[in-house]
Amino acid sequence: METQTQTKPTNNITMQETSAPKKRSKGFVIVLAVLVLGGGAFGISKYIHSQGHEETDNAQIDANVSPVIPRVSGYVKEVRVKDNQFVKKGDTLVILDDRDLAIKVQQAENGLYAAQANLGSAEATTLAAEAGISTAQANIGTIDAQIEAAKVNLWRASQDYERYNNLIKDHSITQQQYEQALAAKQSAERQLDVLARQKAAASRQTSVVTSQSSATSKQINLANAGIKQRETDVADAKLNLSYTVITAPENGVLSKIFVQPGQFVAAGQSLFSVVLDNTPWVVANFKETQLDRMKLGQKVTVHIDAYPGKALEAKVTSFSPATGSKFALLPPDNASGNFVKVVQRLPVKIEFTDPANELVKQLRPGMNVLVDVHLN
Repeated sequence: METQTQTKPTNNITMQETSAPKKRSKGFVIVLAVLVLGGGAFGISKYIHSQGHEETDNAQIDANVSPVIPRVSGYVKEVRVKDNQFVKKGDTLVILDDRDLAIKVQQAENGLYAAQANLGSAEATTLAAEAGISTAQANIGTIDAQIEAAKVNLWRASQDYERYNNLIKDHSITQQQYEQALAAKQSAERQLDVLARQKAAASRQTSVVTSQSSATSKQINLANAGIKQRETDVADAKLNLSYTVITAPENGVLSKIFVQPGQFVAAGQSLFSVVLDNTPWVVANFKETQLDRMKLGQKVTVHIDAYPGKALEAKVTSFSPATGSKFALLPPDNASGNFVKVVQRLPVKIEFTDPANELVKQLRPGMNVLVDVHLN
């Protein structure tokens, strides 16, 4: 009896130890089967998805960024904006010291006044020359009339002299009468000669005055050209003066402000940037092996890393004309002898179909996204 009592507990322990490994083995098999089935289902779903989709996480949000660049050099007088501030087109951002350029405007205006004075003097000289020409022409007309009268007198005196010359031979007149006719004829000849000389002198004077008028006309042309040049100088000086007030090119949000009052800035130097207040887009860099079935207008689902669980609808709008490596600072040269084949990536532009979506307005350039292109 005692032996039997000691034997029964030993059998129970043996049965428990035998059943425990069987339960553990069965549980492991179940877990393994679930993992295999789950992995297979996941793999099959991924395969099926890949037949009608192309994905890449090498994608970022992009937008138009306009640099703020001064057109003239100068010292910063005032900075009227702050970091990350929203500005509207035409808002004043930075003011440069304008005293030097204001002096140049005054100098240009003084030059314009001097040119206008030169023009006035040339015009007055021209008017005087034209008056002289009119007077000389009037004198010539008067002399011409006197010459005609002198010719008539000479003709009559010549006729009288011829008659008296014939009569003196017959002693029909006195010597005194003959001499009077001869004197009248000679006086008429001298009068005609004097008038001819006066006409020649008047003609020469007219030529001189005409030359002076032509010279003053040239002076007027030069003065007009000088005025136009001075007007251009004034306009240029005023334009440069206006550039001392740097304004926002478009609506947008400012980046980090790097300039401070008193700092010297050079023309063409980038001060900071304005991220324009317009619709952003996505630039996705797909591998060249993913592009065979991608086309313009295909639907795209965009997942933003900054907003997990949210997605936006978009579409493919354009493909880059070259791969990213071609636009690199040091593009690869496959002809150099160290060619290594590397799968290239091509930037693809993707635009949102609903630009007014509030989530789209919250996007910022540089944010990472995952894009899923629907090929069908």
